[in-house]
Amino acid sequence: MPLTEKHREYWHRNLKLTSLLLAIWFLATFVVSWYARELNEIVLIGPLGFYMGAQGALIVYVLIIWYYARRMNQMDKQYGVQEGDE
Repeated sequence: MPLTEKHREYWHRNLKLTSLLLAIWFLATFVVSWYARELNEIVLIGPLGFYMGAQGALIVYVLIIWYYARRMNQMDKQYGVQEGDE
């Protein structure tokens, strides 16, 4: 079954969104951990490196999931591929 231009645009936007959110995930997981010693010199509630490892990364993960679900629902409606109200 050949893909129409509308399908190609939908998947292109989906992959672009996924790539962006994976980059944010990578930053919150690996880059922050890599620079944890330097970040511990910044004190907000406690040492920032420790805070990001203990709480901040989890908050970022939940925000990524929330944003992805919200944005994909909007895109599904825009492209007419949303699930029916059953």
